[in-house]
Amino acid sequence: RSSRSWRSNDCAIGKSMNLWPTWLPLRQDLRELSAYGAPQVPADAVMNTNENPYPLSQELSAAIAARVLDAAKNLNRYPDRDATVLRNKLAQFINSLSATKLTDENIWAANGSNEIIQSLFMAFGSGSALGFTPSYSMHPLIAKVTGVSWINGSRREDFTLDYDSALAQIQREKPVLTFITTPNNPTGSSLSINEIEKLAKATPGLLVIDEAYAEFSEETSAVTLIEKYPHVVVIRTMSKAFAFAGVRLGYLVADKAVIDAMYLVRLPYHLSALTQAAGEVALDYQEELLANVARLRADREKLAQEIVALGLTVVPSDANFLLFGGFTKPAAQLWKEMLERGVLIRDVGLLGYLRVTIGNEAENKKFIDSLSACLGEK
Repeated sequence: RSSRSWRSNDCAIGKSMNLWPTWLPLRQDLRELSAYGAPQVPADAVMNTNENPYPLSQELSAAIAARVLDAAKNLNRYPDRDATVLRNKLAQFINSLSATKLTDENIWAANGSNEIIQSLFMAFGSGSALGFTPSYSMHPLIAKVTGVSWINGSRREDFTLDYDSALAQIQREKPVLTFITTPNNPTGSSLSINEIEKLAKATPGLLVIDEAYAEFSEETSAVTLIEKYPHVVVIRTMSKAFAFAGVRLGYLVADKAVIDAMYLVRLPYHLSALTQAAGEVALDYQEELLANVARLRADREKLAQEIVALGLTVVPSDANFLLFGGFTKPAAQLWKEMLERGVLIRDVGLLGYLRVTIGNEAENKKFIDSLSACLGEK
């Protein structure tokens, strides 16, 4: 099951060009694409998009509502276009986790990490970009949309990164942007800080470390490398560990020169006053929000053991999801059978594998019970 058999189910390739009206001047290179999106269908257990299963507390919800109500009094005015208060709080948060000395000048906040990825391509995409697949499917998609040449680097058969091979690929391709996702999506594997530093020493252009799931891993964050290696940039999000997916708030941690470049390509007032207000309150409640991270880690290990007990295989994960395989049915068939039982998981396009997000206790039980039943059906 080579990583070379990977395809993204998030953006279907091969849509008939004839489906677009002839009068529509859509770019030729976009005509074969369909829009990104995981299936949004009713299910008892929604375990396909790596969301945090635990909702905000009543106290925190009320605090956000009060702050938003206060911000609403000035919605006739544009928001702080620099999101200064939010960026200061994000810098303090990262410093508390990684013993760094970052300031707001090292932070850029945006509408989810995808806007950050897009802005990086827009600002620095003068050459090619390299990523090691299977990985986050939006990297190559956004590269295509922004007109940047994307190179699919390779991984080992077990989806881990072969560093000698990766270094050789970087030296051969000389990309302006090299993407490393750790923990990796959809596999869950992580890189150590020593391994990332070796890549940083050999990488031209920018080394982009996508750390969307960093809080679920015990590895040291790449933000600790920025002072020594200013071409290392780190993407983070509040969607996962912070249970803030509905707010759409991501942020970039980087050298001041990189942050300054983001302002050249950003849209004016791109981060609403309401988003900034909600994010500021969430960071004030960070201990409460991150309290479930340890719980999800423990549940991840328990769920992995239960999947293995069913005779399947699980790829070791440092994220809040598990990639599993070893079933004899086609992945698409098993996915459908699970949905028929009320469990929505993810077909990530890896031959012989499916992915499940760690849910709450009831969701995890329903997943295992349903999976056991589906495996027993011929």
